[in-house]
Amino acid sequence: MTTVAAPPEQEDPALASFRAEARAWLDVNAERRRPDANEFKRRFTATTVAPDEEKLHLERARSWQRKLYDAGFGGIAVPAEYGGRGESAAEQRVFQQEVARYEIDTGIFSVGLGMVVPTILAYGTEEQKKRFIPPLLSGDELWCQLFSEPGAGSDLAGLTTRAEHDGDEWVVNGQKVWNSFAHVADWGILITRTDWDVPKHRGITYFLVDMSTPGIEARPLRQITGVAHFNETFLTDVRIPHENVLGEVNGGWGVAQATLMSERVLIGGGGSGMGFRDYLELARHFGQTDDPVMRQRLAATYTRFQTMRWLGERARAATKAGKAPGPESSVLKLAISEHVYENGNLALAIEGPAGMLYKTDAYEDGFWQQQFLGQWGIRIGGGTEQVQRNILGERMLGLPSEPRPDKTDAFRDVPKNV
Repeated sequence: MTTVAAPPEQEDPALASFRAEARAWLDVNAERRRPDANEFKRRFTATTVAPDEEKLHLERARSWQRKLYDAGFGGIAVPAEYGGRGESAAEQRVFQQEVARYEIDTGIFSVGLGMVVPTILAYGTEEQKKRFIPPLLSGDELWCQLFSEPGAGSDLAGLTTRAEHDGDEWVVNGQKVWNSFAHVADWGILITRTDWDVPKHRGITYFLVDMSTPGIEARPLRQITGVAHFNETFLTDVRIPHENVLGEVNGGWGVAQATLMSERVLIGGGGSGMGFRDYLELARHFGQTDDPVMRQRLAATYTRFQTMRWLGERARAATKAGKAPGPESSVLKLAISEHVYENGNLALAIEGPAGMLYKTDAYEDGFWQQQFLGQWGIRIGGGTEQVQRNILGERMLGLPSEPRPDKTDAFRDVPKNV
């Protein structure tokens, strides 16, 4: 979560005009969030979600995404020929700053908007771009990510889900895990093993898969927070048309890396409207603002929020310059992992003994306890801290990697974590 950045004093006139347009539309169509109690906090405190409540939440999110799309805010930086507005990443950034102040939740579409769209724009055929991007932007189709496996999480390239060519189709068998909203998704991005006789990074193919295809079963997984939006997904003789390959056959690792880089930027830059002011208000409520140690911790928290803001700006500036997200996205992901860790600890430290309470017994119905418990999903998703440090060490600092025969040997000869 990141703080909501204030617009610069000397903003470009075109961006200032767009900001005014966005703010005017939001003022008419949505309610402003309040730091004391808001719809975001009420949703986040949920420890269980009944099927009818989940369906209602999905319908609300679809309705909001459609409303944003119809108003021209559904795909601001997406070319107009694919259903977007055709503006730059700067306008997209401005809208994210503004919408974070309002009671609008389209987070269920974050995988599609933040990861699928950039990947299809970079690697998709013209037919794929025209088929998949417009209904995603409009909220008509919800997407999920089918990457991680029980034996291939941090070492994603060690995946063993198999895809075999059969005429004009591919037949897929395997298992995926930690798939957000796979049980309600319409489409998924899927990576599979298509060549076992080359090193593991070179035998992977990336697919776009219809989640209603026979043989796909998504089973929700209960998280530490009590909510089950993650899934384990089983694929049994799932047939995917060859036209749904994204990129080149056996070239899927490069496509997957583009998705993962976008995911790290998404996790690091996607804000919920939560910011330093919320922690300050929490400290005031519990009478902690005069404690010198707590004041130091609050000062460090403010510094982290500002650091996250500028790291996000740097990532967006690279996008604006036409650069694909690179290893620097790992800096952002590593920073957000540290951020949510420290924020979760701070919240419970502020509450003191009251931090042991839960659900409706706790302050704000246990919102801050859920913040603490939910940190691990953010820290693990998109690659753990250890993975990010390896990426930074090898790709940015030029440090030598450890000897890895699994990078050079045929994958079928490599010991597997199964």
